Amino acid sequence: MENAVRKAQVLIEALPYIRAFQGRIFVIKFGGAAMDDESSMRCVLQDIVFLESVGIRPIIVHGGGPAISQRMREENIKPQFVHGHRVTDAATLAIVKDVLVNVINATICRMLDELDGRPAPVADPAAGALRARRRISEERLPDGSVQVHDLGLVGDVERVDANFFRKILDERRVPVVAPLALGPDGETLNCNADMVAAAVAVGMQAEKAVFLSDTHGIRVVPGDPESFASTLTAAQVDDLIQRNVISGGMLPKVDACRRALAGGVRKTHIIDGRLKHSLLLEIFTDRGVGTEIVR
Repeated sequence: MENAVRKAQVLIEALPYIRAFQGRIFVIKFGGAAMDDESSMRCVLQDIVFLESVGIRPIIVHGGGPAISQRMREENIKPQFVHGHRVTDAATLAIVKDVLVNVINATICRMLDELDGRPAPVADPAAGALRARRRISEERLPDGSVQVHDLGLVGDVERVDANFFRKILDERRVPVVAPLALGPDGETLNCNADMVAAAVAVGMQAEKAVFLSDTHGIRVVPGDPESFASTLTAAQVDDLIQRNVISGGMLPKVDACRRALAGGVRKTHIIDGRLKHSLLLEIFTDRGVGTEIVR
């Protein structure tokens, strides 16, 4: 009986959030360790099916970096990165497309279908849902000169076809987006999944952008698990970056959060995708389980 009462209390706590978010768009960036473990992956997708079932309109954007690097090593191609971006020539792009489209996107769609979700793969750049320009990477050297790095077939999303996504959502389906975009000359460009999620969230004026990570959120004191921040403003995040408190692998996600907020998204979240049902706990409980970043 006591366990049943606790379940009822959880539902009561969730009710005002369910009412408030009905009809709102949530963009969920799915990646990291949550995609490496099938149990964690299924748990996240169960949460997403729940969101759709209570009237929220989720859009999934997935990554695939580790799987791509593994495939490249298997084919004796050494991955190269410049400032966190994968240098992408034609041979690398072929691997990127195969892994993202035929392995990861297809797996997410299959698992969603098994969970009674209604996935809609958004993995063919030719459809024009995402359009991008080629990314130019510049590095200022100690002598003041600027070195330009050629990243190859790498892009930054500059336009999101909102009508394309709205049509899918109106059909009560869940878009599952691979981070591939159509370039200015009709070529496929490999894009950073965190930035794709931010661009989609801005283009759809989403209520939330949620980034699944391998940590519980942001610590304001490096190495101190007790310094976990439940809520931060964009200005506080800027200060933590300036003081090198936020660095390394957390930077791309935080940068994506800042871009989403600057583009009109109301709230962004960084949560641990390995924690069971972390998505529901973050969205439907008062305290949450990750770090929310607000304007």
